Amino acid sequence: MLKAYERFDHIHSEISDSITLDHDTRKKARIKAKTDGGADIGIFMARGQPLLVGEIIKTECGQFMRVKGQAEPVTTAIANDWLTFSKVCYHLGNRHTSMQIGELWLRFKPDHVLEALAQKYGLTIDKTPAIFEPENGAYAIGTHEHSHAH
Repeated sequence: MLKAYERFDHIHSEISDSITLDHDTRKKARIKAKTDGGADIGIFMARGQPLLVGEIIKTECGQFMRVKGQAEPVTTAIANDWLTFSKVCYHLGNRHTSMQIGELWLRFKPDHVLEALAQKYGLTIDKTPAIFEPENGAYAIGTHEHSHAH
């Protein structure tokens, strides 16, 4: 089994494989999975620092693998104007809901109560599976260190 302990935001070496993970798995500090190429891998990272889509992990034997996001069930709520969008973000944030925020859209795990709130404000709901990359939160800024490998 391959074992990975290091992560990088970019490298100047060849990437030999990739691993596709959903959001809940990327949040874990200890992950046992298969790479996209079919190899068994154990990933051991610092707690509280989820793997990010696009990051590169390095195995003990020197292989580099790109982290990919897996499409999963999510709700994407789409607004038509910035004021309404801001109000919905405020209300969902006040519920401490993990959200991915884009331009006039926000994404969260399926929840009928949150979907009803967004619809109450006139947002359109789209349940197409997508990669979920929520904001890490204000207190996480600057705490995620990246390395640079050659």
